[in-house]
Amino acid sequence: MNKEDVSILITGDFCPVNRIEKLAANGDFESIFNDFTDVLAGNDLIITDLECPLTDSNEKREKTGPHQKADPGCIRILKHAGIGLAAMANNHIMDFGSRGVSETLELCKNNGIAFVGIGTSFREAAEPFIFKSKGKSIAILNFADDEFITSPDGKFRCNSLDPVNAFYDIRRAKESNDYVITIVHGGNEFYELPSPRTRRLYRYMIDQGADAVIAHHTHALSGYEIYNARPVFFGLGNFIYDWPGKRNSGWNRGYVVRLIISDSIEFEVIPLKQSNEKPGVHHLDKAEKEAFEEHLKSLNSVIADDTMLEERFRIHVKSVTPMYDAYIEPYFGRSISSLRNRGLFPKLMSRRKRMLLLNIIRCESHREVLLGMLERSIGNEKPDRKIPLDGK
Repeated sequence: MNKEDVSILITGDFCPVNRIEKLAANGDFESIFNDFTDVLAGNDLIITDLECPLTDSNEKREKTGPHQKADPGCIRILKHAGIGLAAMANNHIMDFGSRGVSETLELCKNNGIAFVGIGTSFREAAEPFIFKSKGKSIAILNFADDEFITSPDGKFRCNSLDPVNAFYDIRRAKESNDYVITIVHGGNEFYELPSPRTRRLYRYMIDQGADAVIAHHTHALSGYEIYNARPVFFGLGNFIYDWPGKRNSGWNRGYVVRLIISDSIEFEVIPLKQSNEKPGVHHLDKAEKEAFEEHLKSLNSVIADDTMLEERFRIHVKSVTPMYDAYIEPYFGRSISSLRNRGLFPKLMSRRKRMLLLNIIRCESHREVLLGMLERSIGNEKPDRKIPLDGK
């Protein structure tokens, strides 16, 4: 790398809970970053996906799925690592409502850490972070799948992944900057590949002017491709996310990406393991690295093959069908849903009713009405999906 090149390191999902939170409380940052500190050194900018608020609040918002938060003192982890930008467009940053967001943003401001993908209005959430270094201007945009990305009182919102608005955002950013990097929080959890739709969407971002696309959220490392001479990473996996029930699994493997920006964008993939028997992030040993490289090569070959990508996604859909069936069948409670998943309860929704549901969800106009109806039925007067009518 030449001294005129700009180095930007991008990590996967960062959620400093459980053992990591305790280490931070004791100021033991060496046991969090271990031998990975060499990767954090010498970068012009480090970006992480901050996937939880740093807050004392215990006021959980109403939602489905788990609520995540970490102690405000965990801001010291980001500062110790030299993280300069927190991407906050994700499905957990609103877990403790406006108070959780407010406290997190204030902590970042007080510690010199910028943020992107969040704001008090749609336009503010969509604003790119502009990084100027060594004569280059780099715009960084952050989008998220539309999943609990607005605070219940409407005071804060994340930048939703709407293709029309992504078109305008990327085009505007490219008009006034040399490079555009898009960071996306989306995809199918625990699935190592993009769906065909996801691959098409990220390629569309490149077509509109993005110079690199990096995805988070799935908690599983995915592959990458070079599309029109620009890199697209479909999932970095977890960076630091300690979870007791996920030891020695795909949850604990990932990688960071170092973008090297000169007249073009080159990159370096650095694999990692995190929070197994020992907490924190670590380098792989030789055998682990060889296995990682072989696995990544295999994922990349599927991503490059239309037929294989479609087939693998069909297999994934089949594997999660019992779970989604439980979502739409009129059963309530974990025990009953478990019996239903094992085939011990009959399907109550008829074939005709399923066909109707398919049409309502698949047809854009019907889906728009369905969303509005469901939002009104639960008293959500400020829907997550609200977008400006003029694309600005």
